Amino acid sequence: MAVTRQTAIGGMHADRVLATALSARGPAASPIAASWWRSIVQHNLDPSGVAGMRPERLDAKALKERRQRSDLMLSAAAGRLDFLFRCVGQSACGVFLSDRDGVVLDKRWRDGDQESFELWGLRPGRVWAEAVEGTNGIGTCLAELRPVIIHRDEHFFDRNIAMSCIDAPIFGPDGTLIGALDISSARSDQTASANQMIAALVQQTARLIEADCFRRAHDGHRITLVDGHEENGEATALLALSADDLVVGATRAARQALGLQLSGSFAPMPAGDLLGHGDERRGFDPAERAVLVQALARHSGNASRAARDLGIGRATLYRRMKRLGMAP
Repeated sequence: MAVTRQTAIGGMHADRVLATALSARGPAASPIAASWWRSIVQHNLDPSGVAGMRPERLDAKALKERRQRSDLMLSAAAGRLDFLFRCVGQSACGVFLSDRDGVVLDKRWRDGDQESFELWGLRPGRVWAEAVEGTNGIGTCLAELRPVIIHRDEHFFDRNIAMSCIDAPIFGPDGTLIGALDISSARSDQTASANQMIAALVQQTARLIEADCFRRAHDGHRITLVDGHEENGEATALLALSADDLVVGATRAARQALGLQLSGSFAPMPAGDLLGHGDERRGFDPAERAVLVQALARHSGNASRAARDLGIGRATLYRRMKRLGMAP
């Protein structure tokens, strides 16, 4: 009887997906309907799971290669995944990290929830791209480059409607998409309001992983925050500066804030120009002023010692200080 009831529920879900996605309004009905439409029309999937692609899973060798290619993200994310799981694990939630193609690379779950997640295919090596699994947290997040919540029967396949999935994309040091962070719930009573609270935590953690990746990729450079741009209370609009104050890297949030191309490399540019401080500089004056201030500070304001340290006469030091508007 239970099997018959589940089959009936699955059949009704598949009918609703088809009717909604292929209706007159179609993709315009909602973001979920748009994803259902892509799943049917672009990816040739059947919401009943009878036709179309079978679930895909990488073998151990292929998964290892994938993990190696995502080593920067995995190493930066490990501690963040542990903390996130401590926050949600007791609520029968699992934490999953995928690469940009929707391949699950890492997971955190309770032993008691393992069977449920593995039954659904939420495990390392499984492919959750939208082209394979239709509308789902990981795949739709990656397809739309934005945070998503796919709650139970918003999933495309009827076999996935027991899950609630909350996801956020992760962008690499050059602003390109590198993965997705997912929390999926094995609870049958997971509510939409609970999903919203979890979503804020997922998005914050994804941005922190991005910041960690950026700092590791630009080790040895000075990292600075674009003033006035914070997301979810965390500073994620970051720039990497060379010793010559040239901007050599920017997170996606910083690129958005400063009007730069959202991804890819760019030619190094003066930080003052990029941050709108260009009108404040006059040739080499700021650099010269900094040298004089540092020399004077090093010798507690003693001009004679500062001049000797710089290899110039005291009179020359005073002339330069006067030109720069510095008090004796």
